[in-house]
Amino acid sequence: MTTESSRALGAKSPPARSAALSRATELLLKSYESDTRAQRINRQFVPSKSEVVALIDSLFQLIYPGYFGRRDLTDSNVADHIAELLLSTRARLIDQVELALRHVAEEGESDDVYAFAATASRIADDFLERLPAVRALLISDLQAAYDGDPAATSLDEVIICYPGFFAVTVYRLAHELHTMHVPLIPRIMSEWAHTQSGADIHPGAKIGASFFLDHASGAVIGETTEIGANVKIYQGVTLGALSLPKDELGRAVRGGKRHPRVEDNVTIYANATVLGGQTVVGEGSVLGGSVFITQSVPARNTITYRK
Repeated sequence: MTTESSRALGAKSPPARSAALSRATELLLKSYESDTRAQRINRQFVPSKSEVVALIDSLFQLIYPGYFGRRDLTDSNVADHIAELLLSTRARLIDQVELALRHVAEEGESDDVYAFAATASRIADDFLERLPAVRALLISDLQAAYDGDPAATSLDEVIICYPGFFAVTVYRLAHELHTMHVPLIPRIMSEWAHTQSGADIHPGAKIGASFFLDHASGAVIGETTEIGANVKIYQGVTLGALSLPKDELGRAVRGGKRHPRVEDNVTIYANATVLGGQTVVGEGSVLGGSVFITQSVPARNTITYRK
């Protein structure tokens, strides 16, 4: 088609940028140049949040077959389905782990020399081989949620509906990658789960079997928290840190044990706050709603809030 005929059909050339848009472009470029934080110009390696979310979806299908993704699984087709799903999950995980490793190197935050692709492949294979053990832990959490909530009508309901169980599932998957020293990806996973469920569980926390997070909304479990087996926590509970000490330049001193330890068979009711790396909630104790704890609680004690 000729230029003349295109014009005759009403074809329009791209509109010229207005003075306002030109000025906005200029100001943004100056902003990027004057403050290099929160921009990645001239740098290219960072994991994709959307790809990590897709990875979580695939992992849910592997952990809970028949509940998510394909619904027509039978004894005769499940093996082929799982093999195919593992193949695509592995490829996606390798890509994202390699990006995370390259991101660390690009930022100059590590002196390690990575054989990026080979390391990512090794991590992916190791992680996928851990899935049966992770699934066993999650089944203990599933049973704890069902046993701990009389409103639950079935295990299916817990898997499909409960935001706390969703958050715990993502946490356990992210925790494995965290223990393997994978950068960024575990936090992307846990913070996405936070936006979906309202529960903020750091992937570095250590949580024992048969953990039940009821209702989930507003619960916070910090990085160095340790939780034993058969623990039940309600919404709004914070297992957090006291104010961080500062160095001679006024910067927060990072690292170290900052969050509490909760021993086996503890129940913590809604909106309770437990702070500090030296704080221990002893085995079998019960913390009532809205209590504020910065000192250790002996085993088999009940602490309640009184005005």
